[in-house]
Amino acid sequence: MPFLSPYKDGRILIRIYVQPRASRNAFIGIHDDAVKLAITAPPVDGKANAAVVKYLASFFRIKKKDLEIISGLQSRRKSLLVTGLSEEEIRARMQEVSR
Repeated sequence: MPFLSPYKDGRILIRIYVQPRASRNAFIGIHDDAVKLAITAPPVDGKANAAVVKYLASFFRIKKKDLEIISGLQSRRKSLLVTGLSEEEIRARMQEVSR
């Protein structure tokens, strides 16, 4: 999966491409080297970023504090660090998304 890579301290980097103001929150496939995520929140005042973290925390069944947006706060392309899950666990949960 080209959108996942190991990072320092055992954390995993995941690259996402966000489509704000969607009709529902959901993964909708792969866009370039990122997983495409539709979010209902608008890209205003950090609402879309908060929605991304909330959705991913729920999807991976981790706490929101275990996700950190390290780049792309004002962009559709974002890089997030995931703490508490191995790359294999993330790959297993993302398997159906990348099909």
